[in-house]
Order: sequence, then structure tokens, then C-alpha cells
Amino acid sequence: MESRRQFTKENTAAGAGTGVVNNTKVRDNGAKLIFDDPVLCAQFLRGYTNIELLKDVQPEDIEDISERFLPLWQEGRDSDSVKKVKLKDGELFLIAIVEHQSRVHYDMAFKLLRYIVMVLTDYEREEEKKRPGITSTKEFRYPPILPIVYYEGTDRWTAVRNFKKRVYMNDVLGQYIPDFEYIVVPVASYTNGELIEKKDELSLIMLINKLRSSADFKNLKEIPSEYFEELSRKTPRYLLELIGKIIAVFLYRLNVPRGEVERFTDQIRGGEFQMLFDSFEAYDVQETRRVSREEGRAEGRAESILELLEEIGNVPEALGKEILEERDLDTLKRWAKLTLRCGSVEEFLLQYREGPQGKTQGKG
Repeated sequence: MESRRQFTKENTAAGAGTGVVNNTKVRDNGAKLIFDDPVLCAQFLRGYTNIELLKDVQPEDIEDISERFLPLWQEGRDSDSVKKVKLKDGELFLIAIVEHQSRVHYDMAFKLLRYIVMVLTDYEREEEKKRPGITSTKEFRYPPILPIVYYEGTDRWTAVRNFKKRVYMNDVLGQYIPDFEYIVVPVASYTNGELIEKKDELSLIMLINKLRSSADFKNLKEIPSEYFEELSRKTPRYLLELIGKIIAVFLYRLNVPRGEVERFTDQIRGGEFQMLFDSFEAYDVQETRRVSREEGRAEGRAESILELLEEIGNVPEALGKEILEERDLDTLKRWAKLTLRCGSVEEFLLQYREGPQGKTQGKG
């Protein structure tokens, strides 16, 4: 049974405990918070890697050592992390790379090779401090390293996962080329049903992370109420706070207004998950109505402009069509003022293509 109650807001990783994320890329933040938290990281290793050795990993088995490597990593990669994981027969190092771009990173194998070398070099240095000369002995062994890519993109991951395949002449010199394979966990590949079956907090976060537009919100209404009831019952307070922060990152990505995001996160902190998705549906309807209202206003203004022009002359068919199809309210407002100033359709035609700085605005 997961000993989640041992972990409070104070003894989680620094980023998760304070809510401060030193990261300039907004989309990295949500996944960074996932890997910073021992409970969520343990859920990820047990339920999303398909490695038998990790099926019983608990939060207290995971130690974050990412700070040692941040100065060596590329700019903007502080969402990546390195963990030391205690196992029954030793320890394992985990390198987790967060890849949020929709475009596949085809040189990921080499990036991971650099990280692996950094981790092993650090391990060698630490062991030499404890027992000088130990790494030169016959008995010394390096620890296993598990490289994982947490992929948030929608395109299928098509990059080779074996480093040797990135080296030419590997068919002839294969045995002399460094060789390892990394794991890719593509968030988008999980169906809602597969995530719901896991019944853990990470599955809820991944359900939200799969959203790409407000139109996707309606799919969340199909989630059984039992799923939310179980999460509400077993999720500790500090983790509700953290889930709220992670989901806020994803909602801002969808351009949900700040007030709406704050209301959603308040509901999460209170464990009101079902009400949360009711709000999502309401937001979707609200957005649809807003767009419809704007389109209606644009259509009405365009018709008024056309009527005014028809009073002062014959309106060419192409011009009439362009006016009626225009939906930008600022453009229509400018055209309406111009119509009132012009004494003929010809005069309007000469000026309507000119923007505020005299730039051509017309379409051909």
C-alpha cells in the first residue's frame, strides 16, 4: 500500500512544496511538478513504465538528485530530472526527460547518452570520495540507469529508441558502439478508459493534459462518478493542492481565463472533482455563446455597411462579398466610419484598402 500519508507539503521536493517553478517554459512546468513529487513519481514508475522491477516502488524509495546536474544541462531543460530509486537488490538511477513539443526530437538518444555519462561520472566521483581507488578494482560496478521520455506531443513518436541505430556502419561495427534503449511514455496514446482504470491522482492529471481545446471538455463528462469519489476519498490535502497547480498550467495552455482557472483549482483543493468537470462543460458552452455573439455582431455590422454603400452607388459583387465575409470587428468599425465620410462607392474603394498606417488591407 502506498505510504502517501508520510509525505506532507513540507517534505516533498522544493518545487512542489512551494509552488515556485524555476522554469521559463510554461508547458514544462506541469510535468516538472509531477516528477518533483514522490507520490506522483512513484505512481508513474509503477503504472506507466511496464517494468516489473518497479511495480512495488514507494514514494520513500525515491530521492531527487537533479540539482547536481542542472548547471550542466542545456538552457531551458530544468524540467528534466534525475532520481535515485531504492530497489530490493540495490539502487537504480532514473533520467526523466520531459518532451512537450509536438515535433519529435530525433536526436533524443544522443541527448540521453550525454545525461547518462553525466550521471555515471557523478556516481564515480561520489564512490571515490567514500572509498578512494574503488572504481579501479575488479569488483566495482556502475548502477543501472533507466532513461525515460515523458512525451506530451500528439504526433506519433518515430525517433529510433536505440542509440546504436543513430551511428552509421552500425551493422559492421555494432559491437563497438555504445548501446542502450530508452522508454517513451506518450501521454496522448492512453485512452480515457485506460487512465480511469488506474484510479490514481496521476491518471487525473494525464486526463487533463490530453485536452487540446475546449471542445475536448465534453469527453470528461463521460467519466464515471465512482472514479472521482475514490480520488476525493483517498487523496491527501497537500496532493490536492499540487494537482490544482499542475492542472492550472494545462488550463492556461488552453487560454482559459484566469478567473475560471482559479475557480477550477479551488474545486480541486476541496476534492470536488465532479463539479470541476461540470464547470468545464459550462465553460465550453460559455465560449461557444461568446463566439456566436461576436459573429452575430460582425454580420449585422457588415450588412449595415453594405446598405449604406448601396445608397451612394453600385457596389461591385466582389466588394459586397468581401464585406459580408469579414468577421473582424475592428476592421468593420473602420469601414463603417469610412462609409459615412465617402460620397461615392469609388471613393470608398480607393480608401478602404488602406489601414491606419496606409498599408494595403484589401484582398486582391
